[in-house]
Amino acid sequence: MRTLVIGGTGHIGSYLVPRLVLAGHEVTVVARNPAPQYTDPRLAWGQVQWVVADRLAEEKAGTWGPRMDAIEADVVIDLICYTPEQSRTMVQAFEGRVRQFIHCGTIWAYGPPARSPYRESDPRNPISDYGRKKATIEAELIDLYRTSGFPVTIIHPGHISGRRWLPIDPQGTRNGVGVYERLARGEAVELPRFGRETIQHVHADDLGQLFESAITHRNVSLGEAFSGVAPYAMSLVSCCEFVARLFGRKPNIAFHTREEMAEILGTAWGATQDHIDHSPCCSIEKAQRLLQYRPRYTTEEIYAECIEHLLQTGELAV
Repeated sequence: MRTLVIGGTGHIGSYLVPRLVLAGHEVTVVARNPAPQYTDPRLAWGQVQWVVADRLAEEKAGTWGPRMDAIEADVVIDLICYTPEQSRTMVQAFEGRVRQFIHCGTIWAYGPPARSPYRESDPRNPISDYGRKKATIEAELIDLYRTSGFPVTIIHPGHISGRRWLPIDPQGTRNGVGVYERLARGEAVELPRFGRETIQHVHADDLGQLFESAITHRNVSLGEAFSGVAPYAMSLVSCCEFVARLFGRKPNIAFHTREEMAEILGTAWGATQDHIDHSPCCSIEKAQRLLQYRPRYTTEEIYAECIEHLLQTGELAV
């Protein structure tokens, strides 16, 4: 099967592309640089066909659409589509000539959950520009499926994580390794209010599994959206407790108001605020039932893997 992956060298693609190659797909990757960022290029990547292109530059120049028109594929996976205009260009290029089109969305398209766990059939209420644009893309693609049979599947990842890059930390940000250092040393870590807001990670290899499963189970994935997250969400306090426990400690947590947190974190407060405002808690029941999704990683295991890598590379000193 000829499978085209747009943006296939980043967080998700680094794990997804080797899976597809090993499953027998003829994989073409479109990317600015012909090498994976987060996995070893010696493993499976030698069989990949490369199209070196800068999407944003070509969209601006008007050459992206014609480039897509010229590519023949059975399955298209778009990992780097962020605006409705970008999505419409892709639909125009591939409508009527692909078996499946998989769009990578985001759980930010859901907005803060009114019900927990949030199900894919629950109402959308995005609160950020990023989430609103992704929700618009989803709505347009699902409508195309219903009205004209455009063979779309949508996967909404949580906080994408992996061994070689920092996950959203127990403070709800990605502000270097400082939070991990302080938890390891028993030093104070500041959290907003009571620290009960939630985050929900997903390991990129589990996302690779989910994208691959959407192709394998095409008949039940068309016209559907799926949450790509770890089995459960965790509160900021629970994340702090787990990371501290890795180092044989209990966390030293100082609770503060939002205003105090903004002053303490400075520019990093924006990321924490975004995460606590959303406090995601998504169900994976639908993906488990229809796609046989079986994530290998919990949030705890994501933290353990990443921290082990940071200690091995010397990036984390305790």
